[in-house]
Amino acid sequence: MFFSIIIPLYNRPQEIDELLHSLLQQQYTQFEVLVIEDGSTRDARAIVEGYKGQLDIHYYAKPNEGQGFTRNYGFQRAKGDYFVIFDSDCLIPPNYLSNVKAFLDKTPLDAYGGPDAAHESFTPVQKAISYAMTSPFTTGGIRGNKKHIGVFHPRSFNMGVSRKAWEQVGDFKLTRLGEDIEYSIRIHTAGLKIGLIPEAVVYHKRRTDFRQFYRQLHFFGRARINIYKHFPAELKPVHFFPALFVVCLALLVVLNLYRAMAAPDGIQLLFVLCGLGNLLLTGYTVLLFLHALWRVRSAYIAVLSVIAAYIQLTAYGLGFIQDFFRRVIFRQCG
Repeated sequence: MFFSIIIPLYNRPQEIDELLHSLLQQQYTQFEVLVIEDGSTRDARAIVEGYKGQLDIHYYAKPNEGQGFTRNYGFQRAKGDYFVIFDSDCLIPPNYLSNVKAFLDKTPLDAYGGPDAAHESFTPVQKAISYAMTSPFTTGGIRGNKKHIGVFHPRSFNMGVSRKAWEQVGDFKLTRLGEDIEYSIRIHTAGLKIGLIPEAVVYHKRRTDFRQFYRQLHFFGRARINIYKHFPAELKPVHFFPALFVVCLALLVVLNLYRAMAAPDGIQLLFVLCGLGNLLLTGYTVLLFLHALWRVRSAYIAVLSVIAAYIQLTAYGLGFIQDFFRRVIFRQCG
């Protein structure tokens, strides 16, 4: 099996260097690498070309179109039997391709996805963000998990598509805002087989600080509504959880402010609801901290993980609410 690894790139020369260095360590070597520069102002041509002779590597530069259409550019130039898509901020373990090939030889799939994890070299904030994005107590619990909810939709930071699937389904139709989910849905609708390969793990850096992480997750919340506009049946009750979390958190803040200002003989039911809400939120916070502590073995990173989880739920929920009202209730265009 020959793999074509396709990597869209936008203003990340340092990260592509680290990713390509990790590909040098692959145990399975039947692959090519296509790096597509998507209109970057800081290009990585010199870095990529420095790997010629060590990797079967090809560098392309084109005007900025977004990651979905940039992957299409790679698909159209790939030679492989199987296309493997990575984000440029990933590190790839040495056994990644050998694990994928072994799984596909035993259980053929037309498309697959794999989980992500934190590398030991990541900063504490990156490890905390990784926890939030993979925890069973956040929205990460439905991603990259054997017991995922509904049909599994590979995510494009770690996704494989067979040439057969691409020839049947075609290119990405969206370039951003849930383009990978939309593509996965079309593959599934075509009757092709999609699955999770648990051993196909990548180390995904994601964002380097909480401000960037907030922006990314706000974007993800909006993307869920974009998927709904194309496939209404794909909006499940679980997708409303972050929005519900935001609403409940806002109500709890209001109740606590009211309790602080109200007379002792104020509305007792509101006091009871406020106390119950505080108890539930405290319990959830403690649960997050203890689970993160068990997983990351660091109290400091566990505290950061709790912060990252709250940012994840709040940012996603606000993005979801924003576009739900804008595009579903008020029917404004995207």
